[in-house]
Amino acid sequence: MTQSQQLTGAAHDRPPRGRGGGWPAVVAVAAATFMVVTSEMLPVGLLTPIGGALGVTEGTAGLTLTVTGVVGAVSAPLLTPALGRLDRRAVLCALMAVLAAGNLLSAWSPHFAVMVAARVLVGVGMGGVWAVAAGLAVRLVPGRSVGPATSLVFGGISVASVLGVPAGTYLGELAGWRIAFAAAAAVSLVVPAALAVLLPRLPADQEVRLGGVLRLGARPPVATGLGVVTLLVIGHFAAYTYVRPALERIFAAEASEIGTLLLVYGVAGVLGNFAAGAGAARSPRGALVVICLVLAATVWLMPLVGGSVSTAAVLLAVWGLAYGGVSVAAQTWLLRAAGEAREAVSALFAGVFNGAIAAGAFTGGLVADGAGVRAVLYVGGALAAVALAVAALGRAPGGGRG
Repeated sequence: MTQSQQLTGAAHDRPPRGRGGGWPAVVAVAAATFMVVTSEMLPVGLLTPIGGALGVTEGTAGLTLTVTGVVGAVSAPLLTPALGRLDRRAVLCALMAVLAAGNLLSAWSPHFAVMVAARVLVGVGMGGVWAVAAGLAVRLVPGRSVGPATSLVFGGISVASVLGVPAGTYLGELAGWRIAFAAAAAVSLVVPAALAVLLPRLPADQEVRLGGVLRLGARPPVATGLGVVTLLVIGHFAAYTYVRPALERIFAAEASEIGTLLLVYGVAGVLGNFAAGAGAARSPRGALVVICLVLAATVWLMPLVGGSVSTAAVLLAVWGLAYGGVSVAAQTWLLRAAGEAREAVSALFAGVFNGAIAAGAFTGGLVADGAGVRAVLYVGGALAAVALAVAALGRAPGGGRG
């Protein structure tokens, strides 16, 4: 088998014939992942003004991420069986419309309760898009291109950090956080048009049942991969949700500098995504071990060294380089472990990933309100260190070899 065949577990797959498909379709799917992650993460750079405007603490404002993650975690494994054999192109377009509605309601929110309701809609759209999009590369390009195409789909996640979140932060500083959410809603409505034009018809390969999704999670290599994802993502989001107050208090960063610092993080994240994609094609275990090690060390160093804004920029760049590879490395691990059950394992991955985001933001909120933002970074680094042990010692795809 080639590396791309090993990635998918389905050497016989070919992209669909007829209108659509190919690299333009992959780019459209990447645009969808870009917008769901931008929408999900937008509060990170706007946490302080959101809390001030809605009259809640920063820890409570962080629940805007927790709610989205919980709903995404539940909707991903439930929506996939409910979709039956519906055309995945139509499903993606509908889910993007739900995402746009959630962003628009966020922009209008007069009270925190309305903001929470808006973030529920964002969570539904996000969870569904993740579950459907994560395994689509194999259906859009020839087998030899599946690995790079998968990296490009997940590149939308990293580019969201480079462009989406920093742009939202800049726009929030210039025009207010409500305008940032309104802009996200407008862009979210452009993506379905691109999907409708560029994707071929994508009827489901096979009907996915909820019981089958849950049983898949009991396979040792799948369970190990999901365990690593859970620990890494909880640790990351416990810390990253509160990166703005951490930068302000530990490194004395000004509000005008936050967007630039997040841009540094995001650029590094894009590089990390494609580097991890290439590394994971050779060894998913090796890629995840390196990611865990670097992430744990970097997040721990931030409260220990403190210092200037330039020091913060260097640490954020290393942090972004490491975390940027998590999604594509973990998806590569899980696709190899699941064989032909691509959509089922993608739904499981999306559910676990978004549940971990919710748990991370919630954990970070408790720690931030109780012990301060320095403690949040220590907790995040500790969880990444535990993930390192699981990645190194757990069962990997291919009989334990990674």
